[in-house]
Amino acid sequence: MTIKALVLGLTGMGLGWIIVLVAVGLFTDEAPAQVVVLPSERLVANLPEDVAIMDRTALTLTLESDTPALARRLYAAGARLVLPAGLPGCLPLPERLPAL
Repeated sequence: MTIKALVLGLTGMGLGWIIVLVAVGLFTDEAPAQVVVLPSERLVANLPEDVAIMDRTALTLTLESDTPALARRLYAAGARLVLPAGLPGCLPLPERLPAL
C-alpha cells in the first residue's frame, strides 16, 4: 500500500507541476521563450511570422516572440504541449551576493 501511495503521489505532483507550467504559459507573458514538447511538422509549417526558433532537438522546439500570447498562438498552430522557458524561478538570485 505504501509503494502504491508513493507512486500515485509522485504522479499527481508531476501532473500538477505540468498543469501549473501550462497555465503560466497560457495566462501570462512572463516567460521570455516557450518550449514545445514533441513538435509536429504541421506546427513548424504553421509558425507565425514573428516567432523565432532558438533551438531544436528531436523532442523539443524552443521559440520566442515579442508579440504577446505566444503559447496560445502555438497551440492554435498545432502544438501538443507548450511550456514556459527561461523563467528565473521562485527565488531569483540577487544581482550581487553580499560579502562575507
